[in-house]
Amino acid sequence: MRIADRMGTIKPYFFAKLGARIAEMRAQGTDVIRLDMGSPDMPPAQFIVQKLQQAADQHDRHGYSPLGGSPDFRKAVANYYDQHFGVTLNPKSEVIGLIGSKEGLFHLSMAFLGPGDVALVPDPGYAVYASAARFAGAEVVTMPLLEQNHFLPNLSTIPADVRERAKFLWVNYPNNPTGAIASDAFFTDLIDFAQTHHVLICHDAPYLHVTYDGYQAPSLLQVPGAREVTVEFNSLSKTYNMAGWRLGMACGHAPAIAALHSLKSNLDSSHFLVTQDGGIAALTGDQSWFSERNTVYQERRDIVLNGLSQAGLTAYKPQAAMYVWSRIPEGRQSAEFASALLEEVGVSVTPGSFFGECGEGYFRISLSTPTPNIEEAITRISAWL
Repeated sequence: MRIADRMGTIKPYFFAKLGARIAEMRAQGTDVIRLDMGSPDMPPAQFIVQKLQQAADQHDRHGYSPLGGSPDFRKAVANYYDQHFGVTLNPKSEVIGLIGSKEGLFHLSMAFLGPGDVALVPDPGYAVYASAARFAGAEVVTMPLLEQNHFLPNLSTIPADVRERAKFLWVNYPNNPTGAIASDAFFTDLIDFAQTHHVLICHDAPYLHVTYDGYQAPSLLQVPGAREVTVEFNSLSKTYNMAGWRLGMACGHAPAIAALHSLKSNLDSSHFLVTQDGGIAALTGDQSWFSERNTVYQERRDIVLNGLSQAGLTAYKPQAAMYVWSRIPEGRQSAEFASALLEEVGVSVTPGSFFGECGEGYFRISLSTPTPNIEEAITRISAWL
């Protein structure tokens, strides 16, 4: 039996292979500190967990749930956007619940893209943007995110023929892996570009509430006209420390939301109602605890920045997201650097090349590791260098 040719577009996921190697090292007694994955180490607020527990005791919460999320969950998402961003969404037509935003990113490409289409993808960027497009048979054209341009794509350099064939343009701010943020002016230019060239903007925005130094990240949907050309993906994973709960949402352009709903109705049976109840509590409850959580991340960020600077490495200071993006020493390759760091001193980071060609020369450190472990890891890196 032969698998489909399109499976050839899918590579083994980097973190799966890395996780297997770390498990081997730990089984052999090596103390490995993981600074690679962006999985929050702190728990959700206690009232969120309590709601989950209470809902699980209700006998009517264990059957199938409505496709695309319960009406109450979708209303909670709409209320969240209104409260935080002043964006009014119709919960029936402009909001859909996802089993984590990752599956939504992939499935929207399956719903829209095909052979002959182009997806504009940031480089460096989250690998799913490109892999989903290729799986759908579309062509991927990368947009370099360069440090001298503050890790923003230069829309004016996209060739005319590519603009004409492009269906999707992916952006992600606050940005993974660089931690960069987007200005209001850039977002306005982006919506103008989409309206002019009939491109759907896909904004991956799970880090809107992981911010530092007083910065407040905007939603792209705040820009006038954005809802007509934009789908914004969001998630409770990073905002509410609920990565394992797999609760996400897509919002905005109603026809795209309808297409995603139609596809998903053939693929899944929505999410466990009990988990959605916990998500509703998170979205509608006290939001003030973000500040304390972000203070912890900011402290870790500063430990990493100071340590890398003392070690002679140049790192970009992020105002948002949960990563530090740093240059590697001259003359080395990022994959080789990350592998040697893991094998020789037991510190796991993500090589920049994993995120694309323009990520070469960098590595990413995640701040989602307990502070003492981060301090120990930075000490090891400094001594090793």
